[in-house]
Amino acid sequence: MLTLTEVETLARTAHEGQTDKAGRPYTEHLQTVADGVRSRGGDPDQIAAAWLHDAVEDDALSETWLSEAALSDRTKAVVRAVTKRAGETPQEYAGRILATPGALLVKEADLAHNADPARLAVLDEPTRTRLTEKYARMRALLGLTPP
Repeated sequence: MLTLTEVETLARTAHEGQTDKAGRPYTEHLQTVADGVRSRGGDPDQIAAAWLHDAVEDDALSETWLSEAALSDRTKAVVRAVTKRAGETPQEYAGRILATPGALLVKEADLAHNADPARLAVLDEPTRTRLTEKYARMRALLGLTPP
């Protein structure tokens, strides 16, 4: 099995050169989500999934890689649960997260960072408004209280 240090290194390498909507290195988001999972009491499977939570969705790593990776079945299931699929409704996405043990904590940490007012403040007003509403809708679908 890959260690958390190895998973972090893989995730950092896979997302190397990518930036978020504010132009920040994408790996800062991964680090914050992993730290958020850890601080919320997440276990090593969930922390590993936090490092990898956008890897398949962003085509940084393939589904084949995930299937063959030396990761626990639980980590793989959480990564798959939080990976958005083309044509999927927010309700379907939320339902899969809620049905997958351990996935809600990872998504909660992801949403917390995505909706961080300081992170959103650097975006233009239409983008900030759209994302704020999107994240609030997802929190509601997941039964999470407002941040």
